[in-house]
Amino acid sequence: MARGAKTGGRQKGTPNKTTAVLKDAILQAAEDAGDGDLTTYLAKQAKENPGPFLALLGKVLPMQLAGDRENPVRHKIEFTIVDSSG
Repeated sequence: MARGAKTGGRQKGTPNKTTAVLKDAILQAAEDAGDGDLTTYLAKQAKENPGPFLALLGKVLPMQLAGDRENPVRHKIEFTIVDSSG
């Protein structure tokens, strides 16, 4: 048998059950902390812990920003030059 050949384990594309269980547990804990409302908990964290919340947001946004052929995502960068001499 060739070295590094896959001999078993999950089929390609099959979700890891441990990861799914952990994700569900984390979401349930956050929902419980927000008195049954995940959005309430996340809004509280955004105010009280903006640094970690923004790091989380940075991981979630790339999954949300998606275009399609008819409505592609467009980026616009603007520069403003301000005279600081007063």
